Amino acid sequence: MPSCRCRCGDSGRWANWLANIPHFSRAYRVVAMDLPGFGHSPMPREPITIENYGRTLDALMDRLDITGAPVVGNSMGGFAAAELAIKFPPRVERLGLVSAAGLATKYIGLSTEFFRRRSYAWLVRGINLYAGIPEARAETLVRRPRLRRKVLEIVVRHPELLSGPMALELLRGSGKPAAADATDAIMNYDYRDRVSEIACPTLIVWGRDDRVVPVSSAEEYHGLIDRSRVDVFDDTGHVPMLERPVRFNTALEAFLAEDTSAGAE
Repeated sequence: MPSCRCRCGDSGRWANWLANIPHFSRAYRVVAMDLPGFGHSPMPREPITIENYGRTLDALMDRLDITGAPVVGNSMGGFAAAELAIKFPPRVERLGLVSAAGLATKYIGLSTEFFRRRSYAWLVRGINLYAGIPEARAETLVRRPRLRRKVLEIVVRHPELLSGPMALELLRGSGKPAAADATDAIMNYDYRDRVSEIACPTLIVWGRDDRVVPVSSAEEYHGLIDRSRVDVFDDTGHVPMLERPVRFNTALEAFLAEDTSAGAE
């Protein structure tokens, strides 16, 4: 059975793929992971950088005896997946970039220069610390529609359409130990001049109403990756695979099944 790998980004966790894993596990061996310092993964010994996350993914594939596979990542997970495709090309047979960080000059409406200023470092760390929501409080938040919208509307276009359990899983990913360092890693790693080295077929999926990583990044990635195509979901936020699971699963399934010997659009 072929392997398909999914990974989550800053403040995300493997459970963000719960609407997709059952669908793809019928035909693939699906490996969904938490990057070091997020979800259930402990903090790494080495510094948190995009380069180190790429090396971590390479090492994990070695450990799982996966020579190469389709690799799909959301947000910072997409950034790390693209880094893997650049540094370790044989590992990535096909690449899925879902609202991927890495090329944007603004995140959550703030410039990357804002995040780089030392005078604002305390603010970024404070936000990430505040984002750690106790379990009991998280359950209360998802049960109350107005509170659910307030805490999730930056990530999800329509939080009220999520099931309570899925909304709770999203909240559980916030405020993890690596969040502040991961924010620094995203803002300070520039690989724009190497993205064109990605040679594998690439599917770029974005929500048109993404408030975390602007949809303009979709076309930027498309312009730099020769064998790529873009699918933008209307009325959708930062987690298309969770907000529009049927459409996402259909698009990814078709991408994984297609014959790419003649090249991509």
